[in-house]
This record gives sequence, structure tokens and C-alpha cells, in this order.
Amino acid sequence: MARTVWDSTVGKKTVMAVSGLIMLAYLVVHMIGNLKIFFGAGEFNHYAHWLRTVGEPFMHYEWTLWLVRIVLVVAVVAHATSAYQLSRRDIRARPSKYVHKKPRASYATRTMRWGGIILGLFIVWHILDLTTGTVHSGGFQEGHPYQNVVDTFSTWYGNVIYIVAMLALGLHIRHGFWSAAQTLGAGSRTRDRALKATADILALLLTVGFIAVPVGVMTGLVS
Repeated sequence: MARTVWDSTVGKKTVMAVSGLIMLAYLVVHMIGNLKIFFGAGEFNHYAHWLRTVGEPFMHYEWTLWLVRIVLVVAVVAHATSAYQLSRRDIRARPSKYVHKKPRASYATRTMRWGGIILGLFIVWHILDLTTGTVHSGGFQEGHPYQNVVDTFSTWYGNVIYIVAMLALGLHIRHGFWSAAQTLGAGSRTRDRALKATADILALLLTVGFIAVPVGVMTGLVS
């Protein structure tokens, strides 16, 4: 049954919608945590340490954090795989161009695929920069996330990569949230306006919230 559902277009769209909402929930929490950087190094570093002790003593040190990471990896892989397969299926269904041009879609709709690729590459860079320290500038300091964030956003390329990715994220959320609602049956003629407004607000808040951190470093508010 699971294979039948996965092989269907509806099944893939459902997987894509559910995995997208899981990642969206994480992004909201992650953004709120990031904004703690404006309360100083002590507050931000304490928050980063707390993430590793959540659930103790029932959960061992970092077990909850790793559980969240595993769920996110599964969500990202499921989302990317279903998106790719749906895209290939759509291309195979119409190998030649339409005779009549389709109505012009929104910018977010037309850039969903490229936005997904940009975000995928950003996730890899972000992990290598602030989690493993592999590509980090200024000398990665284990256990000092505040200083590591300041180091990253003290470079022009760190700011460019992050801000471009967050703009792509905003567009992705703006279209993706509404699409997920339609797929899961939450949309209707009476609720569409509210859903689109919610998508716009979420996209704006997350984009501004995430970009506030590099802007804070660039302006000296965070140093």
C-alpha cells in the first residue's frame, strides 16, 4: 500500500506537503532561537548549550538534538525526492511546448525549482560553516556559537550567501505553504484568501527574522 501511494502523483504531493510543513515548523523555532543573539553572547551560547541538554536526564546528552536532526534529514530527503520526481513526471507528460502560452505565473511559482536547489546548496554550506566548522572563516570555536556567527557574517561572502538563500526561502515558503494547504485539503474558495495571507506573512516574518542576524553583525549591533 505504501508503495502504491508513493508511486501516485497524489502520494508524492502529500509527502512533499507534509515534509515541507515539518521543515516550516523547524524554521519558525530556529528563527526565534537565532534572534536570541541580540541579547548577547551569554544568552545565545546558553541557548545553544540548552539544545544539547533537552530531555535530560531521560534523554542522554544531545540525543534529543540528534533526533530532531534525523527527522529533518528525512524530511529534506523526502521533500527533495518527491519534488524531483514530480518535476520529471510533469516534463514527461508534456515533452513539447504548449501551443498557447499559459497565464503568467507568480515569480515564486516560476522559481520554486531553482529556489529548492539554492536552498539545498545553502544547507550544505550552512552545516559545514556553523556545525562542523569545515569551511568556517576566522577559526571555528567549538562551544562558542555566538563568536562563530559573528565571524561568518563579518565576511562579505558569508552575508551574500546567507541573504540570497533567505530571500529564496521566503519565495519558497510563500508558494509552498499555500500549495501544501491545497494538497492536504485545507484550501477552499472561502479559505484561499486567508491561506494566501498566512503564506505571505510567514514568508515575510521568516525572511526578515533570519536576515536580521547578518544585518545586526554588519551594522555593529551584534559584535
